[in-house]
Amino acid sequence: MCYDDIIRVADFKTRKARFLRIHSEMASGEKPVQLTEFFHPRGEEIISLLPASLGAWIEARPRLAAWIDRRLNRGRRIRTHRLRGFVLLYVIAGLRRTRRRSLRHRVEQAHLHAWLTLCHETLPQNYECAIELLQCRRLIKGYSDTHARGLSKFARIMAVVPALIDRDDAGQWIARLREAALGDEDGTDLDGAIKTVMSFAQPAAQAS
Repeated sequence: MCYDDIIRVADFKTRKARFLRIHSEMASGEKPVQLTEFFHPRGEEIISLLPASLGAWIEARPRLAAWIDRRLNRGRRIRTHRLRGFVLLYVIAGLRRTRRRSLRHRVEQAHLHAWLTLCHETLPQNYECAIELLQCRRLIKGYSDTHARGLSKFARIMAVVPALIDRDDAGQWIARLREAALGDEDGTDLDGAIKTVMSFAQPAAQAS
């Protein structure tokens, strides 16, 4: 039920256990280790950290949101072995105390509710399909572009469910779609698999 955002990533990257693990894996001993973290947040990620009402107000104004994105959407290399870089991430990680009041939290909770509702509604009709739908949550991970791609694939699979729900092999097809989505980054394999499903699912749905 967790979701990744800049706050969560910054929290992981500033934990003492992580630094100890890296030093151990590199067998550095007493030698200093230099760490460079790469971040590429879009304007959307920055807006999502704001209080829900303010973030929604900005999102409702595309020109303002685009202006913010143009100024913030770029890759950044942060050296966390230096004080300045570490403090920057540590401050961002500290925002976890306000995370539940953010726009991102509101959006994620609404998404989780819709997904679980669909699974519950599918369960009495097709148990195997409901189980496979639960596992589709694996598609949503990361933040920024990674999160956007995963969310897009997830939405495309969910859109196919009504056409498959009455089939005995619905669970198998949902599993195939999920594996296709996990197997390629740009979603080409998934699009092909969806076309295959709809080629036989649509006529059946129309006949019924």
